Order: sequence, then structure tokens, then C-alpha cells
Amino acid sequence: MDIQFMAALGKAGAATALCLAAAGSALGTGTAGMAAIGAWKKAYAQNKTAQFILITFIGAPLSQTIYGLILMNMMLGISQQALDNGGDFLNWPAMLAAGVTGGLAMGASSWFQGKAGAAAADALGETGQGFGNYLLTIGIVETVALFVMVFVQGTFA
Repeated sequence: MDIQFMAALGKAGAATALCLAAAGSALGTGTAGMAAIGAWKKAYAQNKTAQFILITFIGAPLSQTIYGLILMNMMLGISQQALDNGGDFLNWPAMLAAGVTGGLAMGASSWFQGKAGAAAADALGETGQGFGNYLLTIGIVETVALFVMVFVQGTFA
């Protein structure tokens, strides 16, 4: 198989990692955003001050897009290095699989982080308490994406 084609397949895996992670971020931010808007609506309807801190829950799922970008850039670097070295070994099947499965895992983490953020926005909006607990929960969900970003890189290095 031609090294150019192998590199292209590796790059396709890299792009897939970013795109699937970003799709999860979109789903997560949208989900958390809808809940925060609902909490703000309740506050306005009761003539209370809307809590701006709910933005934290909306923005939390965006970090997985950054993790997808980091993974993508590393994979692109590996592909380019193989091209620069005149056709050195390039494990494109692992790169393609890592991009798809890694992107899906980061995207799922982001989506469920948004779901947790939605529940947190609702709870904080109603009670005004528990911000630290809610943020810790969101952080634990985020850890999944961090693990994926770090450990999947070993599959094709």
C-alpha cells in the first residue's frame, strides 16, 4: 500500500477524533444550555436574580473538543513524520480505529457531561446550593475524556 494513502487514512482517523469529540460537545452544551435557560426563566418569573454561574455548566462540555484537537494534532504529526522519513512504518489501521473510538468516547463523555450539567443547572437554580458538588460531578465525567485522550495515543505510537 502506498505511504501517501496510508497517511491519508491515518489523517482521516485524526479528523474523525476531532469531529466526534466536537459533536459530543455540541450535544452537551446544548443540553446544559437548555436547562440553564429554564432555570433563568424560573428566576425571572419569580422576580429573582438569575444566577450567571450556570454558564459554568453550559461551557464544561467544550473541553472535549480541545482534547479531540490535541489527539488529532498528535495523529497528524505521526502521519507527517512517516511521510517525511520516506515511508517509515505507519500504523494507519490503529490510527483510524483510535480516531473513531477515541472520538466517540470523548464525544459521549461530553454529551453526558452536558446532561449532568443540565441537572446541576436545574438543581442550583432551584435551591441556590451545591455548586461545588455539582462541579465535582461534572469533573468526574470529564475524567473519562482525559483518560481517552492520554491512553489512546499509545495504540499507534
